[in-house]
Amino acid sequence: MPQTVFTTPLVGREGELSRLARVLERARAGDARAVLVAGDAGVGKTRVLDEVAGQAAGAGTTVFTGHCVDLGDVGLPYLPFTEILGAMAADERFAAVLSAHPVVDRLLGAGTDAAGDAGGRLRLFEGVAALLADLARTAPLLLVVEDLHWADQSSRDLLRFLLSRGLLQRPAGGAPTHRLAVFASYRADDLHRRHPLRPLLAELVRLPSVERLELRPLTDTEVARLVRARQDRLLPDATVRGIVERAEGNAFYAEELLAATDAQADGVPSGLADVLLIRVEQLSETAQLVLRTAAVAGRRVEHDLLSDAVGLPEDELESALREAVGHQLLVAGDGDTYAFRHALAREAVYADLLPGERARLHGAYARLLAARGRTAETAAERAHHYRESHDLPEALAASLEAADHAQRLGAPAEELRHLEAALDLWSSVPPEARPAATGVDPVTLTLRASAAAAHAGDSHRAVSLTRAALAWVGQDADSALAARIRYTLAGNLLTVDRLQAAFRYSSEALALIPAEPPSRTWVWAAATHVMAARQLGADETALRIAHRALRVAEELGMPDAQADLLISLANLEGGGRRSAEGQERLRRARELARSAGHGPVEMRALFNQSISRFESGDLEACLPLLAEALERARRSGLLSSSYPLGMRYLQLLAMYTLGRWDECLRAAADAEAVLPATGAFAAGPALYVAVARGDFGTAERAHALMDGPFNWMGTLVAGIVLTDSAALRGDPEAAVERMRAALTALGDDSGRRPDVAVRLAALCLAAIADRTAELRRAGNVRELCRWTDTAAELVEQARASAERDEEGRPQGPEGQAWLARAEAEWASVESGPDPAAWEKVVAAFGYGDTYEQARCRLRYAEALLAVERRGEAAGQLRAARPTAVALGAVPLLERIDALTRRGRLTDTAPGEERVPPLTAREQDVLRLLALGRSNRQIGEELFITGKTASVHVSNILAKLGAASRTEAVAIAYREGLIAPDPSASG
Repeated sequence: MPQTVFTTPLVGREGELSRLARVLERARAGDARAVLVAGDAGVGKTRVLDEVAGQAAGAGTTVFTGHCVDLGDVGLPYLPFTEILGAMAADERFAAVLSAHPVVDRLLGAGTDAAGDAGGRLRLFEGVAALLADLARTAPLLLVVEDLHWADQSSRDLLRFLLSRGLLQRPAGGAPTHRLAVFASYRADDLHRRHPLRPLLAELVRLPSVERLELRPLTDTEVARLVRARQDRLLPDATVRGIVERAEGNAFYAEELLAATDAQADGVPSGLADVLLIRVEQLSETAQLVLRTAAVAGRRVEHDLLSDAVGLPEDELESALREAVGHQLLVAGDGDTYAFRHALAREAVYADLLPGERARLHGAYARLLAARGRTAETAAERAHHYRESHDLPEALAASLEAADHAQRLGAPAEELRHLEAALDLWSSVPPEARPAATGVDPVTLTLRASAAAAHAGDSHRAVSLTRAALAWVGQDADSALAARIRYTLAGNLLTVDRLQAAFRYSSEALALIPAEPPSRTWVWAAATHVMAARQLGADETALRIAHRALRVAEELGMPDAQADLLISLANLEGGGRRSAEGQERLRRARELARSAGHGPVEMRALFNQSISRFESGDLEACLPLLAEALERARRSGLLSSSYPLGMRYLQLLAMYTLGRWDECLRAAADAEAVLPATGAFAAGPALYVAVARGDFGTAERAHALMDGPFNWMGTLVAGIVLTDSAALRGDPEAAVERMRAALTALGDDSGRRPDVAVRLAALCLAAIADRTAELRRAGNVRELCRWTDTAAELVEQARASAERDEEGRPQGPEGQAWLARAEAEWASVESGPDPAAWEKVVAAFGYGDTYEQARCRLRYAEALLAVERRGEAAGQLRAARPTAVALGAVPLLERIDALTRRGRLTDTAPGEERVPPLTAREQDVLRLLALGRSNRQIGEELFITGKTASVHVSNILAKLGAASRTEAVAIAYREGLIAPDPSASG
């Protein structure tokens, strides 16, 4: 693909170019890589990428570039990728490959197999990945995605999928991946704390084949070189010094300040916008008119569209364009287009427009696009231009078209955005000017927006929108629609754990519809009320209504409602879902839901079947069922709904529990590529692996799960991670604090204690047992009594939780194993380690939890040593050590080896496998430490706080036995923990 021709010399980026060139060299050899290029606006990201793209093209790599565009509140789904595919389609070399992939037509708008659900969206993603893989077999490929900070959510999701779902991953056996490199740039200074790109970047930089390259400001010397090389005349030293001082290392600032010296103005404004406008004002009136018109179109505009919008004779337009290009405000692009040389230039020109001028030009573009044909592909642009031109009826119509297009493309976030834009416009558009299509009314649109929000994983937004739909219909007691909205709202509230509110609305729904004569609306209202009542512990009410509703559902021939009610009864009656009766009800419910084609109820049945097997300790049988269920959810387009998210978590938890940790991490990486923001908890077991492997930096990711609106499962995952991290650090104060905070947050209106309480209590008791042993040796009776009282409180909480789960029944093997551990830790606190208690714990975790069993073998060994049963202690350590090694559980391995040495039980056998002394995150910190980065800079590059970086540095120094950062780096080089790579700096 032809690259933009820059007349500005490239100064001071030798290290960055060398690093990118190495990545390309590896990619050409079949080691697919990606680099995230970060830097402030104007620092030179585009210049560097153009330079390296030119070098790549010269070496035989095919380069395609896609741009993200800022259209305010209007998103263009997959824009950079459609631009790239458009360029590929124009290249005859790839015609045969592209013709074999339907995804090309689908993204370019020519196909009919558009994705309208989550399953279609995943197929679209997989189609793009397969296309790129095939293209990379044809020729080495470099994809450049610019201005990622403006990417729409669908483009971000697709990029996440491509980089984390195998496209860059090396398969087993070390075979090459693909001859592919992806370079994506973004403005670091645009990423405020809540910017949607931040969590994606945090995920991607943890991938082994993705690295981050930050373009830092140029030095004063480099800026001076740039300025002097840019001019064909000698500049006074004072002018150069002034530009260097004002540019502050920003190449674009320097170039613009330099260009402004031709303005003969009395001083140059310090703001970039002012500098840019000085450049603009040097042009003729005609050229300024063309620039202002082009700015309204966006960063890039087609020649024909610009010609029609500006209304100039062709010769005058060409002259004006030549002038703008000559002053480097516009650059000519492919496909007879023009683009602003820098997005900031376009922003400055656009901001300088008068309000009336801006509205007039937006209107002109809207009408021109409409005259070309009201295609779905231009609907988002037309909606944007109509809205900015205050043509609200046309903006409403175009927003609805754009929503339909986004739905077909499988872009629910963009569909939601357009639907919300339509709803905002609705009251401002006269009734006679509104679309007359069936189903286009505020209530229907609001419910559709609610569904889109739920589909995109935004449960809280779904609740808000359903509340808005309720406000539209008012309190009409005779309205079946009002009842349906109420029980829909109740169901949505249950997904965000607003139990009392859900019960209230389901009660209202039930009251609005009489039970006689029987009706479908009453049955569904009753089924929803049963779920709400059960969640609040009103089991008698739930049972009474469930049995009655089940009879009515059978009479009316409603298999989907029958299935929903059977699931509730499986949890409410007899021995619960783990019993034979409960299992039979769930099996029947699943069959009924599938036969009725009711995906959400089928997902609920599958979730209950899966979790019942997990609770019974049958983890191996649980995994195939979960795989089948998630595949069914994918085909049904329901992967982002609540029950499939729960099943995804359960799948990873089963892998974690069985000790299949690497498989768990791979599955989590695959899941994160398509998880909605509120479904991040589903990858939680990967955090459990990270904690067990000694990466205590996971605390930041755990805290991130609790940001924003409350999420019950996210809070549960965070509570486990934070409590276990504190316990492993030997900090009982923090562990107890984390446990209490988690249980308080997880508590609900039913008064039932969460099942996880027994696990959290046992973890805290482990840390307390170690502390009380120290206090007993030191003779600190007062502190010993305080911690003993705390431990007594915790063991009672563990007993209560294990004896009565959230269904009011004793917990299964997992809960009983954690209770056994809590009792053993309590015995250690009260009177010292009890080998008999720990023997029971080791046996209890034999149901399948390999890591916890190994941890308890260590505790068992400690208890055996305390009574001088040295041979048995050594046997327990020998049994635990291979598990710790195989899992990569560094903290556990270190404690096993330390106890072996301290107890003089045995020496490590020659050649026995060892785990590296540093965790993966510490290795990342060490690498940056070797490059001379400060704690703040380390934090910025790894997306952690400077304080956390400082903790990692301290841990590294302690593990390496170093007294300073310099000594630590020297030891690391000597021990081969890092390899010298001087060209990787910068």
